[in-house]
Amino acid sequence: MSTLAAPGGGIAGAKPGWRTALGWDGTTLLVLPAVLFVFAFFIFPCIYGLALSFMPTKGGAFDNYIRFFTEERFYSTIWKTLLIALPATTANVFLALPIAFALRKSSKFQRVVTAVLVVPITLGTVLVAQGLLGYLGPNGWFIRILHMLHLVDGPIRLTHNYIGVLLSLIITGFPFSFLLTLSYVTGIDPMLAKAAATLGASPWTQFKQIYLPLLAPGLAMGFCLAFVQSFAVFPSAVLLGEPAGATRVMALAVYQLAYEDYNAPMAAAGAMVMGVVQLIVVACILGFRSLFYRGPVGGTKG
Repeated sequence: MSTLAAPGGGIAGAKPGWRTALGWDGTTLLVLPAVLFVFAFFIFPCIYGLALSFMPTKGGAFDNYIRFFTEERFYSTIWKTLLIALPATTANVFLALPIAFALRKSSKFQRVVTAVLVVPITLGTVLVAQGLLGYLGPNGWFIRILHMLHLVDGPIRLTHNYIGVLLSLIITGFPFSFLLTLSYVTGIDPMLAKAAATLGASPWTQFKQIYLPLLAPGLAMGFCLAFVQSFAVFPSAVLLGEPAGATRVMALAVYQLAYEDYNAPMAAAGAMVMGVVQLIVVACILGFRSLFYRGPVGGTKG
């Protein structure tokens, strides 16, 4: 004896199940774990941190923010972090673009070079810092070679300062910018440039009129991801920089407030300011992207 199936998978004449009553289907159940994860580990901590920032140990609700923007040791970390993150991100994007163009044709050479270029991802920040200390430190190979070749006479300092942190961020952030840019470059149909060339377009015109508009979403997203990663710099600022000077970044200041001063509400206020600064920069980049491309935020490949 056969049964009739009702729309939505139920049996005709049977009482609707709890999923049908709630309007849920199989897709909803697949998405639910991800939604719960995002809420538990992103949305709830953000809401909790925001509420905590308005509960200072003494004073009014806005005292933590007033203190952050009136004490030089706190508000100066904004500029110090931007002065590190923006140049590192810009360098990564501009280095990734020509290399991705050179490797846009699939070949064994491209795969080998790509694998080599993404090696820093596997090393981690601490190991990269250790390598830079051994290579660029006061007694490192690079410094000794410069002295042996008599290219420099006096002491030269490339670590435990701004330069050391900047180089570390470029090394660790480059693979992400390169892989994202390469994925967009390889998605552009090469016949577009060839068709433009037949009409007399120079290589620069081809890049400006064809490649750049199509690459704008990828470059913007790559810049945003690399910037967020660089802006949250912490281990490199301690191991390769001057934690009490030029590289006292926002993440370090927030860490000191939370685990050295044991002032969680003030640390939460610093973290909120840090998040707002990142959002402002990301919004500016996405707005600049719209000058070249109007479409989905994530852009389209090719």
